[in-house]
Amino acid sequence: MITPPAVPDSVLRLMAEIGPKWGTNITAHARQTFDAFSALHRNAPKEAEVARNLAYGPHPRHVLDVYAPRSAAAAPVVVFAHGGAFVDGHKDRAEEIYSNVGWYFARNGVVLVNTEYRLAPEFPYPAATLDMAAAVAWVRANIGRHGGDARRVFVMGHSAGACHMGLYAYDPRFGAVGENRVRGLIVVSGRVRAETLPDNPNARKVEAYFGTDPASLKVGSVVEHVSAASVPTIIGFGEWENPLIDVHCAELLHRLSQAKRATPRVVRLAGYTHSGMIAHFNTAEERLGREILDFIREN
Repeated sequence: MITPPAVPDSVLRLMAEIGPKWGTNITAHARQTFDAFSALHRNAPKEAEVARNLAYGPHPRHVLDVYAPRSAAAAPVVVFAHGGAFVDGHKDRAEEIYSNVGWYFARNGVVLVNTEYRLAPEFPYPAATLDMAAAVAWVRANIGRHGGDARRVFVMGHSAGACHMGLYAYDPRFGAVGENRVRGLIVVSGRVRAETLPDNPNARKVEAYFGTDPASLKVGSVVEHVSAASVPTIIGFGEWENPLIDVHCAELLHRLSQAKRATPRVVRLAGYTHSGMIAHFNTAEERLGREILDFIREN
């Protein structure tokens, strides 16, 4: 059996070098991170039954990949949404990213569904969250043939993907209520507040999706939809985030704690960048992964 690769000192040094200046060139720093981790993942364990590019809707970006444990039967399911600052991104962001997320969950007994969705500015709010609702509906109808349990569906997003999934899970207008309620929300470095502050280098990309009206930005903020009835949630973020994302994750932690009178699971990975937070899945660094697996088992 192939063992997960350790994150070498060279990659840790890279993140330590670019992390403090992450916001000065997010695109270049993300590419450096993804390239470094992709090299690791070429030799990582890849144990799953994979079905690629399945359509869940009519648009060319309405596609998803399913990573299922071999011989899976009634396994829990995680539906994942990639990042990209609302205007960019793919389910295959780099050579081994985000397939690494699928391989990790599948080898740990969870079916992972890796989705794409429509992007701004052509498709502004709430297009991507409606796409997530459609993807989850597809999962409920079809995941049984891939060994998944349609009654145990969780949603997960990284960066902008966590915004789309958070709105789907928390805002009842998107249909995740009653029998369609998901078991939990997994936020990884999520832009869970929509804002266009001067210290947000992606402010114009936020505007491309939500516009500039303060009311629209508020309704598009996951944190504004927290209540005592919100689904169970786990939050993960890194030491060096896209500017303000760690602050937004802390706000989500605070609002959930206040609403539920109990703190949710939270993992802060020291030494990790915004992109490293998702690129490290399926390596030997499992602090966040193990917390998520425990969260799934508990819910």
